[in-house]
Amino acid sequence: MTQRVDLGTVLDRLAIDELITGYAAAVDDGDWTAYRALFAADGRADYRASGGIAGSAEEVAQWLAETMRLFPVRQHLITNRTLTLQDLGGYPGDRAELRADYLNPMCFGGSGNGAGGSPAPDFESGGRYAFALVRTDAGWRLRSVTVHEKWRRVSGALAGA
Repeated sequence: MTQRVDLGTVLDRLAIDELITGYAAAVDDGDWTAYRALFAADGRADYRASGGIAGSAEEVAQWLAETMRLFPVRQHLITNRTLTLQDLGGYPGDRAELRADYLNPMCFGGSGNGAGGSPAPDFESGGRYAFALVRTDAGWRLRSVTVHEKWRRVSGALAGA
């Protein structure tokens, strides 16, 4: 490989890392405009394994906007990223696959936010994402996001409900 190809691969990896971090930040911040902008024009998301829906980025963004109102405090951690870039005979292609684990602690609203008031019941889940990415004229974008929830835990007042 030439130094130029190696540099291109490094730049692709950095851009994809920024895209995935942007995904977590958009969901945590409730920035649904930013969420939609992360996807390619035909991008899709599938949250069915965690009790959600599957559909276009627009449909899922609308569902998330409604659902995440229940959780005013959330923190989305995406770790253990394994990236596979398309290889076209030693040159980077325009597609990539990324697998990553997630941990998603959230607090329900209504009984305080845990910062000095009475703590809100916690909801936590963990699992693995499968991201399919595509290089577009605007840079790397999500072609699809699939959530594979492995576990969840509810504590506090809701645990006994």
